[in-house]
Amino acid sequence: MTITTQVADKWTDKIAAVVHIDGTARPQIVNDKEHPLYSDILRKFKAKTGLPVLVNTSFNAHEEPIICKPEECLRALIDGRVDFVVTTQGVYVGVN
Repeated sequence: MTITTQVADKWTDKIAAVVHIDGTARPQIVNDKEHPLYSDILRKFKAKTGLPVLVNTSFNAHEEPIICKPEECLRALIDGRVDFVVTTQGVYVGVN
């Protein structure tokens, strides 16, 4: 997240989770060659919602270290801290 850009007014309310208080966002560029799974997720999300963006943030709970291992990720899913997880191995949906 090394670049910052002004978010167009028509998108500010639609993607409020990624817009900073000054009206900017820090986009990350995703392409099919380097990130085929993530590109596919973005395409499918856009097809369902009309929104071509997702929030990218650290994966941790309050006062816990960032999740780095698959078993830590699944624990967060089982504990209900996230609704679903997408990995290179598949999609996992929580039961809560």
